[in-house]
Amino acid sequence: MGIREPRWFLGIRFTPYGLAEAAAKIAARPAGAPFVFVTTPNAQHVVRTAGGDRHFYEAHDGAWLILNDSKILGLLSQTLFGQDLPVAAGSDLTMALFHDYIRPDDAVTVIGGSAEVEQRLRGQFALRSLARYNPPMGFYRDPAEIERCVDFVLAHPARYVFLAVGAPQAERVACRLANRGGTVGTGLCIGSSLHFVTGVVRRAPAAFRRLHAESIYRLMQNPRRHARRVFVESLPVVWIALKARLKSHDPNAHRRREQS
Repeated sequence: MGIREPRWFLGIRFTPYGLAEAAAKIAARPAGAPFVFVTTPNAQHVVRTAGGDRHFYEAHDGAWLILNDSKILGLLSQTLFGQDLPVAAGSDLTMALFHDYIRPDDAVTVIGGSAEVEQRLRGQFALRSLARYNPPMGFYRDPAEIERCVDFVLAHPARYVFLAVGAPQAERVACRLANRGGTVGTGLCIGSSLHFVTGVVRRAPAAFRRLHAESIYRLMQNPRRHARRVFVESLPVVWIALKARLKSHDPNAHRRREQS
């Protein structure tokens, strides 16, 4: 089965899979399959892409699956354009993979995370083949450090490669792995999801998740850390969506014109 026809929304070519479908699609790839990677864009990614950040352009162009991480994006798509945009959030995807698909004998490689995350992954999921490399802060600005991450993945081939170093760092490593060639598995650009799946960081309570308000919960827990991300890096997505709505009733029209 091929990949479902993409759905363009606010400049990003989303693969319209919900959580269950996305997890099953990833898990169906056999061990040893050539390397592909998955991105999980959220509102912050849309804002960065709209601002012309080439790292996000490259990532979305090269990704195998581009999954909607944001319930806010889903709501904007449905409310303003009447189009369904399924959500497969990186945190939920990581949870589904570990609980439903990843087995103790599956090879897993992690770029990023902490010693505590690694220890908990081994203990909670009885992983027999787990390799982890944690690059230094700001590593993505140094091509040599990017290559060290790539070399580590090549030296530790795995069915699942979790790139847990945030954006755009994870996307840069993923693109380099895809371009370098010679590696296997599925790369997952999943942010801090391993902290949630292991319980190192507590997720927002179910009530906040049902109200699409996880970012508000995180802001309440740590205002200094999350204020910029919410108000400066993510909230402008509402204005971007409104402008797109005002410009055209059909958000895909410009793409069709470019392809005609």
